[in-house]
Amino acid sequence: MSRDMLVWIAILATAAGCFAWKILGLSVPAGLLDRPLVRRFAMLVPVALLAALTAVQTVTSSTGQLTVDARLAGLAAAAVAVLLRAPFLVVVGGAVAVTALLRLTGIG
Repeated sequence: MSRDMLVWIAILATAAGCFAWKILGLSVPAGLLDRPLVRRFAMLVPVALLAALTAVQTVTSSTGQLTVDARLAGLAAAAVAVLLRAPFLVVVGGAVAVTALLRLTGIG
């Protein structure tokens, strides 16, 4: 089997898995979702997953090694903006600006 064929099989399997996961979520009984523990879990898990993804993408290189560079300073700038209750676009823009300035100066 060629490499291109394996890539297409992986794409189709992923698409089918995503569709099945969506259908599974829609088929959960409403009574289960009304439980306080399930509702709290559903509210907190996406935040935790996004925080974990952000942390991994910030401090790892393309080879999987831990690294400290301008991305970490950008994340710190975003955290400060969030603590100051800045609007979302200001948070993102501040992080981008700090990261870009440090990379431009050669620091990160």
